[in-house]
Amino acid sequence: MRLATYRHEGRVRAGVLVNDHLHDLPNGYTALDAVCLGLVELLDLGNRAINSAPPVPLTEVRLLPPLTPPTVRDFVAFEEHVEGVVRSVSGSAGVAPEWYEAPTFYFTNPSALIGAHDPVEVPHGCEKLDFELEVAAVIGREGIDLDPVAARKHIIGYTILNDWSARDLQAREMRVNLGPAKGKDFASTLGPWLVTADELEAHHDADGFLRLRMTVEVNGRLVGEDLLSNMGWPFGDLVAYASRGAWVRPGDVLGSGTAGNGGCLAELWGRGVDIPPLRPGDQVTMTVEGIGTVTNTVTARSSPPPPPVRPARARPRDRG
Repeated sequence: MRLATYRHEGRVRAGVLVNDHLHDLPNGYTALDAVCLGLVELLDLGNRAINSAPPVPLTEVRLLPPLTPPTVRDFVAFEEHVEGVVRSVSGSAGVAPEWYEAPTFYFTNPSALIGAHDPVEVPHGCEKLDFELEVAAVIGREGIDLDPVAARKHIIGYTILNDWSARDLQAREMRVNLGPAKGKDFASTLGPWLVTADELEAHHDADGFLRLRMTVEVNGRLVGEDLLSNMGWPFGDLVAYASRGAWVRPGDVLGSGTAGNGGCLAELWGRGVDIPPLRPGDQVTMTVEGIGTVTNTVTARSSPPPPPVRPARARPRDRG
């Protein structure tokens, strides 16, 4: 089943997609409300919507992020991506041994999520705008200290994530050994909808990886292509790691991290590929097998630059 959130006739609604038509969920349910029910009840609710709500053509709505998540964790689970970005940032080769020891993630801003076809404004001060091709898992049941086998059962569905990145802002702040922060704090595409886990079950291999083809195009040119199954850990392991000493709850989003083989421009830069950063007017299209397609167009910033934040003052010595 495919669950979407959208704006139609001035109202935000949640519904189920069937044959390019949306059927509103009953009783004013939001997508997060539906996810909190768990997979069995969500499927039942969706079937009731299909059988009772009048269809709304997909062409008449604006797709929003599939749900409003309480948290967004973004992992870095593709070794090939790490190799390329390390070369791009430092010029050195190889991957830090710590990467292999356990999954690594950062928290990003749920309030910065945008829909599948929304414009992306270049953030102030950015000259090196980049995309990141990812898939995100969405939690459907709460849990803590989960083992990987149990953790996979807590995933209710999957969607596409584009973790837009201001590489020049990110490079500065990460030299402080903290972040990324403002380099990622302006837009992340989530969409086009949530595909429930049962739809993709047949794509799992024997080790629990989802074998799905992922592609990214810029202005119609294919620049990246990978398989989701090239992750270093399957999603069950990522959920289990996130749950160590911390609750994962319904609606939480966990990104796979950026695919390899051109999943972002920074990786290509690190491999010596001459391709420019994104500019206003560029169109980025991502497609993931079994999930769908998102397309966003880069635009210039609509607001004037804010006053700069002054540099840190000289360190005071007052102890009084």
